[in-house]
Amino acid sequence: MDTVALRNRSPWNEGILVGQKRPLQPKNVWSIRVRLEMSGATRELALFNLAIDSKLRACDLAKLRVEDL
Repeated sequence: MDTVALRNRSPWNEGILVGQKRPLQPKNVWSIRVRLEMSGATRELALFNLAIDSKLRACDLAKLRVEDL
């Protein structure tokens, strides 16, 4: 079988900064908390506080169950 590979596609991350991001500064954390409180997003605020306080990654937070807490 003859297979022809097309090489004219650009990479998915071309022009995008990938890799580790800088940590949030305390003023950024507090501004996010205030916005979540003002919008009444209780669930998101609880998840955000848990993530910051426990230093868990998003993938680890998604796996948590109520029994784990």
